[in-house]
Amino acid sequence: MAVKAGELHKVETGSWPFDLAATLNSGQVFHWHAMGDGFAGVIGRKAVWVRQVEPGLLECTGGMAETVREYLGLGEDMAAMAATFPADDAALQRAVAWCPGLRILRQPSWECLATFITSSLKQVPHIRAISLRLRERFGELVREEGLPDQWAYPEPSVLAAAGEAALRECGLGYRAAFLVRTAETVASGAMDLGAVATMDDEKALEALTTLHGVGDKIASCALLFGFGRTAAFPVDVWIERVMRELYFPRARKLTHERLKTFARRRFGRHCGVAQQFLFHWARLTDCGRSEIGN
Repeated sequence: MAVKAGELHKVETGSWPFDLAATLNSGQVFHWHAMGDGFAGVIGRKAVWVRQVEPGLLECTGGMAETVREYLGLGEDMAAMAATFPADDAALQRAVAWCPGLRILRQPSWECLATFITSSLKQVPHIRAISLRLRERFGELVREEGLPDQWAYPEPSVLAAAGEAALRECGLGYRAAFLVRTAETVASGAMDLGAVATMDDEKALEALTTLHGVGDKIASCALLFGFGRTAAFPVDVWIERVMRELYFPRARKLTHERLKTFARRRFGRHCGVAQQFLFHWARLTDCGRSEIGN
């Protein structure tokens, strides 16, 4: 690794635990890769390398400390959020205790929305491969001394101009049409993601689900991981299974809307954060998998 220690800047993570590796590998983002004892990636249009030096301290390259801090959600009061979770929910408390250093990322809104459009019914390695292909073929090359070449996520206008056939060549399949149509809508200004950021949660969800190929789950992922809306509760296959096994073991019919309504009442105003703890715990631990019968 060519990054020099003297070129690194410190980022304090605060008193609440933080786990860089868990956060970057928790299914929120798909383009970061291990490099030496840290991770290389792109935030917006800047290449960066970041490593965890100790529990409360990170180091990152060239003038990116504040950007890294915001991207990693280090300004959020996790103690206050966790205090809103029900103390008598044994499964959620175990999930938080298993990986308290998990955080919700604050990604660029377009990049986050587009990435989750391509993620539908795909496994993490496939999503990652598609994301990297799109970046390398259509994104802007970004360079930082000491780091390998990397590519920013392509702008909506670039993907719109590329067309469906070109996106299919990147492995998107039928999702290529969804991404092209949404890119056209955003590039034309018919959908202003900046305006969505000013809406309340309900209106923002309604606005995003008008986009081609964007249903409740994708819109909720974009709101949670790209707009900082911690009340957004995405329901995918994993979370549906977790919720059914832990909270509705005898239910025959369980709609996504029922799950979301329950989650808001059960977990409170930061139910999206609770969702990520449950998702990460259930997916990666033997204990979590055994509790949900998988």
